Amino acid sequence: MATESTAEPSAQPLLIFPYNGNGLEALDCLGDAWRLVAFVDDTPEKQGHDRHGCLVTGRDALQRFPDARVLAVPGGPASYRARRQVVQALDVPPQRLATVIHPSARVSPLATIGRNVLIMAGVVITSNAVIGDHVVVLPNTVIHHDARIGDWCLIGSNVTIAGSVTLGENCYVGSGTSIMNGLDVGAGSLLGLGSNVIRSVAAGTCVAGNPARSLHA
Repeated sequence: MATESTAEPSAQPLLIFPYNGNGLEALDCLGDAWRLVAFVDDTPEKQGHDRHGCLVTGRDALQRFPDARVLAVPGGPASYRARRQVVQALDVPPQRLATVIHPSARVSPLATIGRNVLIMAGVVITSNAVIGDHVVVLPNTVIHHDARIGDWCLIGSNVTIAGSVTLGENCYVGSGTSIMNGLDVGAGSLLGLGSNVIRSVAAGTCVAGNPARSLHA
C-alpha cells in the first residue's frame, strides 16, 4: 500500500474518488509513481482517517490540493450507468485526471490508454487495443489485439476480451466473463458474472450464462 509516508519522494500526489472498493484496490496499483494524498468521498461517516491511516475527506480537497492529480473510480453493477454523471459532477479538468497502471500489468506499446483509467495487477492489454477514458479493469483480465473498450466501462477480474471486440460506452463486464472475437457489445450493456458471450449484444441489454442470454426483469 502506497501512502504519503512510504511512497518515493518523486511520486506524483494523487486524490482518489470515492472511498469505495475500486478506490481501495487502486492503492495496490500506485507503485513508486503515485503518492496518495487523500480519498475524496461525499459520505460524512466515511470521512476522517481509515484503519490504515489514510485521510478521507470531502470534495474541498480538490481545491486544497491543487497539485494533486485525480483518479475517479465510482460505480459497480448496480450503479455503473451513472458513472458519467458522477465523475463529470466533480468538475475536474481532463488534464488533471490520472491514469494508474499496476506495475505488474503488461500493456503493449502499441495499445492506446485514455484518461482516468485504472488498470490493476496482472492485466494484459495487447497490440492495437484501445482503452477509452474513465475505464476500470480489475486484476488478471486479458484484452486482446484490436479490441476497443468504450469510455466509462467497468471490467471485472479474470475477463477475456478476444481480438477485435468492440465494447460500447458505459458497459459493465462481470468477473470471469469471456467475449468471443469480433463481437460488438452495445453501450450500456451488462454482462453477468462468468458469462460466455458468443453473440453480439444489443445496447442496453443485460445478459448472463453459458452461452450468454438476455435477462428479463
